Amino acid sequence: MGPRSKRTSHYEGAFEDYLRRKGLPYIAVDEAKKALFAGAKLKSFDFVVYHPRGNNLLVDVKGRACRPEKSKTFLPNWTTRLDIDDLRQWQEIFGSGFTAMFVFMYHWPGEPEKSPFTDLFQFQERWYGMLAISIADYREHMQARSEAWGTVHLPVSAFRKIAKPLETFF
Repeated sequence: MGPRSKRTSHYEGAFEDYLRRKGLPYIAVDEAKKALFAGAKLKSFDFVVYHPRGNNLLVDVKGRACRPEKSKTFLPNWTTRLDIDDLRQWQEIFGSGFTAMFVFMYHWPGEPEKSPFTDLFQFQERWYGMLAISIADYREHMQARSEAWGTVHLPVSAFRKIAKPLETFF
């Protein structure tokens, strides 16, 4: 499959490259061409990832920069309540056989050997690690981050417990 039709962030580009390298069939969702369901306007997610022997995924990529001095104790995992609500609705629309999730893509600026990620990979001369969390798990453990901005996050202990490599969801 070729590159996405819309301009992507380097995080989405890295994720798409990862899917291609793994040989996983996927569809990159173009925000401009999304369908409207029952008049509802939902924020699009980024990818539908199909797996022949397992679960299909509705993936919203969340790109975050790592700070090597903090990466052993903290990885940013915030998102908006709107992202959570809309992604949950997409999962209901697609139905059983699909799991909606966030994939937190972390740009690792340091030396690869010092990375906290077990699955670090390179894309366009940058290093990335990723962790995935189902929308159900995220909703269960989230806490308010900023009421003014409508953002939430997971406490470090919850994030360590429920964030997993993407392959565990197939």
